[in-house]
Amino acid sequence: MSPHPFTKSAPPRPWYVRAYQELAVHELLILTFLLILNAAVWFSGPDPNRLPNIARVGGLLALLLVSICLVRGGALDKMPWWRALLYRFGIYGPVQISYFFFKTVLPQVNKTTLDSQLYAFDLKVFGFEPAMALDRFVTHATTEWFAFFYFGYFFLLALHVVPILFFSRRRHILGEFTFAIIMVFCVGHSLYMAVPGYGPYRAMAGAFQHSFPAGLWHDLVMSAVKSGGAQMDIFPSLHTAAPTAVALFSWRNRKELPFRYTWPLVAFCTVNIIIATMFLRWHYLIDVVVGLALAATGVWLSRPVTRWELARRERLGYGAVWPEFTPVPSANKDYPSDATSVA
Repeated sequence: MSPHPFTKSAPPRPWYVRAYQELAVHELLILTFLLILNAAVWFSGPDPNRLPNIARVGGLLALLLVSICLVRGGALDKMPWWRALLYRFGIYGPVQISYFFFKTVLPQVNKTTLDSQLYAFDLKVFGFEPAMALDRFVTHATTEWFAFFYFGYFFLLALHVVPILFFSRRRHILGEFTFAIIMVFCVGHSLYMAVPGYGPYRAMAGAFQHSFPAGLWHDLVMSAVKSGGAQMDIFPSLHTAAPTAVALFSWRNRKELPFRYTWPLVAFCTVNIIIATMFLRWHYLIDVVVGLALAATGVWLSRPVTRWELARRERLGYGAVWPEFTPVPSANKDYPSDATSVA
């Protein structure tokens, strides 16, 4: 039998051929998102922030491409720890960092707002607007309760992303979770630019009978939104999509540690975060519904995509989907292709 063309006996591939051939699905997803983002900024009309925004989003695209070329091209093969670290910051980093640019990017790429259309859609399809319906329940206690969970979104996400991304040695867990989260944010951020709006708190400010009382958690939420929020980031609700993706992923892997014990708490927090997005008047109901659909789709696709990616890389002798800090010697019964480290 003749040797496989990509075995060690075959001539080495040029770095650019190797980088192209070993591209992962999630890398193509991020690349597509960043190309859309760069195109939207480049081809938008005159704006005082146009040049700074071109530099910002162009920098994210450059970081992604450099990371792919260095890692997939083999330049860091003899430095596995640094390769794994660069890959995580260079691949996942641009997705999260892009949000902090939207405060100036969104008003530049789409100067219209669709609040009235979203509100009209809710009334026509669902028959009510939750933010308005929940107005009569505004008290100091309810405001603090839901503000606590709304602010807790950041901790819930960080407590899953950081440990899994940097410390998980189970390739199926790492692959499925990161694909679902990356899809949620890439699709969600792209839709922000297509369907901009401010949310009920601003678009319908005069229609509410009760103002939110000051409190520790409510003040923290308002401060965080004012300092780092994108302002026009309502459709879909990523405060709904991201925790829901984490909850669904945790429930699907409830037979494994730590999800066996954490999934009920994650589900409880997620439900409260979703209600908080409407109680605190940040989102319309359609924002939440689309966020739920996006999360379910990402988690549903994550398993077959990860299975296919792992099997393809083992069959062809390519590097790991997410380069490991150290080799992974153990196999996983559900993922036969996970048995051998191919980093």
